[in-house]
Amino acid sequence: MGEEGEEGEELTGFTWRGGIERDTTGILMWSKPYIIPLPNSREEVAVLLLDTQGAFDNQSTVKDCATIFALSTMVSSLQVYNLSGLIQENDLQHLHLFTEYGRLAMEENSGIKPFQSLCCLVRDWSYPYDHEFGEKGGTDYLKKVLQVKDGQHEEIKIVRQHIQGCFDRVFSFLLPHPGLKVATNPSFKGHLSDIDSSFKENLAQLVPLLVSGEGLMVKKINGNPVTGSGLLDCFQVSWFY
Repeated sequence: MGEEGEEGEELTGFTWRGGIERDTTGILMWSKPYIIPLPNSREEVAVLLLDTQGAFDNQSTVKDCATIFALSTMVSSLQVYNLSGLIQENDLQHLHLFTEYGRLAMEENSGIKPFQSLCCLVRDWSYPYDHEFGEKGGTDYLKKVLQVKDGQHEEIKIVRQHIQGCFDRVFSFLLPHPGLKVATNPSFKGHLSDIDSSFKENLAQLVPLLVSGEGLMVKKINGNPVTGSGLLDCFQVSWFY
């Protein structure tokens, strides 16, 4: 993730690069908190950005991936699940695996869901004629994917019930492909001028959706707001989970 600049500026922020090899290892936290006023309130909230490694590369075990995802989900009020092309059944199975400890938390705290918001961000969406780009198309698509129907295998039903039972809010956003200059040019440095206009237009809708309005929420654990020191405690406790 980087900070958007002018058309001719290089993308800065978290380290990134193209190619088949991963760039991010573990979890990175941006060193600067963004202080943003809460909507309809005089209070402010500190927004901390996390970047995590992708799941199931050729250097990480299933346990590694589950640990990274579970830890980032536990300490975040909003988790963005970055997917390519479609929401596949194995993506839901992995999400079920990664959040399985949430089921235990629910047993200990009846009536309180362990996590707050999940955004299934589908990049390189190629079917806008079925579901339009953006939040509306994404959420309509996600509803179909998560639908529990008669005749489904019991395992498929359990996965969907688990996901919806672990998060207060689950939604999706469909992003178009950023363009061939981004995908195939090894010298791409993040210049906005090289990115397709449709991608930039949708990205401009996505970011406010995540960090303003309904998307801007205080991190809570067991229904209680978490302070900065409490977040540190959460990391320490989660690491030994």
